Amino acid sequence: MAQPSQLAEDPLFSVKDQVVLVSGGSRGIGRAIAQGFAQRGARVVIASRNPDQLAQTAQEISPPDNPVHWEVCDVRDLDAIRRTTQAVLQRYGRIDTLINVAGVNRRKPAETFTPEDYDFVMDINLRGAFFFSLEVGRHQLQREQGCQINIASLNNFAPLIYVAPYAMSKAGLVHMTRVLAAEWGPRGVRVNALAPGFILTDLTRELWAQKRMQDWGVPNTPLRRLGQPEDLVGTAVFLASAAAAFLTGQVIFVDGGFSAALRWPIDQIQQ
Repeated sequence: MAQPSQLAEDPLFSVKDQVVLVSGGSRGIGRAIAQGFAQRGARVVIASRNPDQLAQTAQEISPPDNPVHWEVCDVRDLDAIRRTTQAVLQRYGRIDTLINVAGVNRRKPAETFTPEDYDFVMDINLRGAFFFSLEVGRHQLQREQGCQINIASLNNFAPLIYVAPYAMSKAGLVHMTRVLAAEWGPRGVRVNALAPGFILTDLTRELWAQKRMQDWGVPNTPLRRLGQPEDLVGTAVFLASAAAAFLTGQVIFVDGGFSAALRWPIDQIQQ
């Protein structure tokens, strides 16, 4: 099978030579999206908190002729966001697409969350994404062009129990997406969000290995499987390409159809 770099290039969907910065790009969804862009000729920089993991990921996902670069950035640290943004600008002179992937979760009953739990989730998932968007956005507004993609959640369809701060952070992220799209659209910057369904990553694989979870999740997904990080690549590339030039402020659910309908235990209607 031909690799993406060997496929005939359609300029409408091309991201070749774009400068793409991916926060949370060292593993899971961020890693898969970063690799997908790099395979299609984009100049990719991944950022996260762990330098060893970043270095390993960059080496593993770099095409032979298109090295992926990396920057250490804890999105809770506004100075780190500024340093990372400036480092990418110094290297490439611009940032065409920012993808806010960095995110964390803690699962427990709402009444047991501590202020430390709340701050940990919200500071990474919402505060960090907001200030990364602003830092990169100021540069994009000066150029009067740019794209930003935020990773929302199936919780934006309906919140799951026992992840209250996470669900709240993703709700805020969607309104952030819409308000930035409204403010920045007249100045050439598009902002959209992807809402993944149940995706098998290093952080969730153990949970979804449980039979009771699969017995609930798979039948409620019309495509009858859980997602892989690579399932997000196509939609992310589309949003960053000229094919999405008239699309902003939107949330696209990449969830195998989970949010399309509520399923209940009726296999067929008895006439």
